[in-house]
Amino acid sequence: MQFKDLKLIAPILKALDASGYETPTPIQEQAIPIIFQKRDLLGCAQTGTGKTAAFAIPILQMLSYSKEKTAKKQIRALVLTPTRELAIQIHENFNTYSKDLQIRNLVIYGGVGQQPQRDALKKGIDVLIATPGRLLDLYNQGYIDLKSLEFFVLDEADRMLDMGFIHDVKKIINIIPTKRQTLLFSATMPSEIQKLSSHILNDPSKVEVTPESTTAEKIQQSVYFVSKNDKRHLLTHLLEVENIDHALVFSRTKHGADRIVKDLQKKGIQAAAIHGNKSQSARQNALRNFKDRSLKLLVATDIAARGIDIDELANVINFDLPNIPESYVHRIGRTGRAGRDGRAISFCDDEEYAYLMDIEKSIRMEIPVIENHPYSLKIVPKKNGNTAGKAKNEQQKTGSKSSHNKSFQRRPKPKRRD
Repeated sequence: MQFKDLKLIAPILKALDASGYETPTPIQEQAIPIIFQKRDLLGCAQTGTGKTAAFAIPILQMLSYSKEKTAKKQIRALVLTPTRELAIQIHENFNTYSKDLQIRNLVIYGGVGQQPQRDALKKGIDVLIATPGRLLDLYNQGYIDLKSLEFFVLDEADRMLDMGFIHDVKKIINIIPTKRQTLLFSATMPSEIQKLSSHILNDPSKVEVTPESTTAEKIQQSVYFVSKNDKRHLLTHLLEVENIDHALVFSRTKHGADRIVKDLQKKGIQAAAIHGNKSQSARQNALRNFKDRSLKLLVATDIAARGIDIDELANVINFDLPNIPESYVHRIGRTGRAGRDGRAISFCDDEEYAYLMDIEKSIRMEIPVIENHPYSLKIVPKKNGNTAGKAKNEQQKTGSKSSHNKSFQRRPKPKRRD
């Protein structure tokens, strides 16, 4: 199937062609016709599947059909998303697809001054992309009127839940018209999101292009057992021996991300961090430099990374394993996009071993262990009785690798290095 088969109008087809888009992704192929039918939609799709275009393209086309002329443009479509980076990314996509349409798009988010956003709202807009907090702030000040809203998109619903925005989302739902078309997208469908969807969607169609908590087949995954103190040494070692010149590195905490960058910079390696404590300008500069490859490494927390969309990204490194399996899936989904190969490298210390077990259970596969590296933790196979120490000694004498059992539940636990 090609985009023209979806009955798109010429200006949008022209914009897609100029962007190098030839064929729709599975979620685009399935969702666009449903949205054109003006039905509510529940979409389950992971990062990198093309879901932004899946809702942006039909919304723009249907908005362009309207011939109503008003003295002032009114907000007719609202896209609610959890992070500034993702909001900016969605705004860029809307601008790309609507460049030949008489439709005005605006993005608003916190962390920056309100006045430019207020001025843009006063001029009138058709599509508003917003984060929950700034939307409610400007609405309560009287700068936002949602009475003419026709389309409501709740994007990254599961991340809204994780970030504690669900109460703000419910407040926003209460102030928008009940007569609307609602599209809800989420990478996973926990019970809370299912409950929310049943409340805000009216007889929805469901599109699920990727089973929950599965990973892209083309992504080469590996895990390195390493002590917490040796992780930074292993990172610089791999950057050198694996000739990694461009990678997204994940840290569990903001402080940890800053510490990783500091260690890398001491060794003369270009790196920058993005997280909630960084200013908006610093985050955007780092992201822009990473996209144009003038920055070698970008170190991010899970929340800040939600707006990173780079088709050519070949490497993801989990400096810290996430304690939520779905976060692992989102992380490695940043690579292996658009049919390209990708690599996901994970570090695991003994305290993170339980996280690894949960991840492997969730993705239904065992991640290959790379043992041949200078900072390897010794792996003690589980044996009955007192044979574990003997097995360890035998392994050290022979230099043989421990067997890698096919069942992730029986994988031996790493032990601290003597």
